[in-house]
Amino acid sequence: MIVTVHQPAYIPWLGYFEKIMRSDVYVFLDSVQYESRSFINRNKIKTPSGAIWLSIPVKSKGHRDSSMLDTQINNELMWKEDHLKSIYLNYKRAPRFEECYTKLEQLYKNDYELLADLCYDHLLFWLNELGVQKKIVRSRELNIHSKKSDLILDINKSLQASQYISGALGKGYLEEEKFKAENIEIIYQDYKHPVYPQLWGEFIPYMSIIDFWMNTDDVSIIDGGTQNGLV
Repeated sequence: MIVTVHQPAYIPWLGYFEKIMRSDVYVFLDSVQYESRSFINRNKIKTPSGAIWLSIPVKSKGHRDSSMLDTQINNELMWKEDHLKSIYLNYKRAPRFEECYTKLEQLYKNDYELLADLCYDHLLFWLNELGVQKKIVRSRELNIHSKKSDLILDINKSLQASQYISGALGKGYLEEEKFKAENIEIIYQDYKHPVYPQLWGEFIPYMSIIDFWMNTDDVSIIDGGTQNGLV
């Protein structure tokens, strides 16, 4: 049983999806504290002038002390219209624009109060577009209240994991000996970003899934069709 865990993310980058594709179960970590200036509520798209951020505004009062489950979107701002306009202007020349943009218009018609709920439903949309079928568990459903490395360990134990795929930053906080004691192997992601056809000159990696999706439908290059990216 291969498990991976990640916080919610808005229009994630390719490495986010590669972890899911390598796993049997993906845990959507929506029961932890919201982190400002992270990729939870924002990501980048490419423009003729380089990369720009698309950010979902959140209600700032109290969010530093609240969990993702309580983080509210500030829908008083016209962020959905702004994001769609930015995507339209910068990808209208993309090879797959016509078939893709109408799907985005439908997706963005949905209204959400909570950021985690939006990220979860959008994730299901992206996985469907990529043809990826995996078991997804929201961490709030597991009723686990430990912290940091112990939280990840307890999630893996609850799912009877034999392997855990961690992001590279996990090397800084995972207590590996505790995982070994539970016979859970940690595999650290070392993602080699693929190059794909892209608008606006020299290739820029680490853009949101929108950039990949608009330009190519070759999903196999996300993970290289091999075990590339895991060490």
